[in-house]
Amino acid sequence: MIKISVVSRCPYCGHKMDVVALKCPVCGTGVTGQFVLDEFFNLSEEQMKFVKIFLKHKGNLSEVQKELDISYPTARNKLNEIVKTLGYDVEDEVKENERDILEKLKNGEIDVSTAISKLKGGKDEGSQKI
Repeated sequence: MIKISVVSRCPYCGHKMDVVALKCPVCGTGVTGQFVLDEFFNLSEEQMKFVKIFLKHKGNLSEVQKELDISYPTARNKLNEIVKTLGYDVEDEVKENERDILEKLKNGEIDVSTAISKLKGGKDEGSQKI
């Protein structure tokens, strides 16, 4: 038997699809009605792949980033988008994570004095790019 994921969005207009029939693959019994899909069906294939990798690594974003070969901030942003898609609020992070600051420093997005200032909790005083 071919494994096919449930299509939760209309391929024509993109709106959420309704599930109206279920069938037992063993005995053939069918049930029709209006069924509610779990919020996880709102996730795209890419988001579901991320969730599976996230669970495989027991929530360790550093391991997820390594497996997907993406930066830590990108991994965190993808996770935040998934959280939003599932219907939960994501608080805007006012203070940057230390790991994000060091990642920006490593990538040359900020200079050393800016990184030190941010790590001390100060405002962005240094130049933005080396």
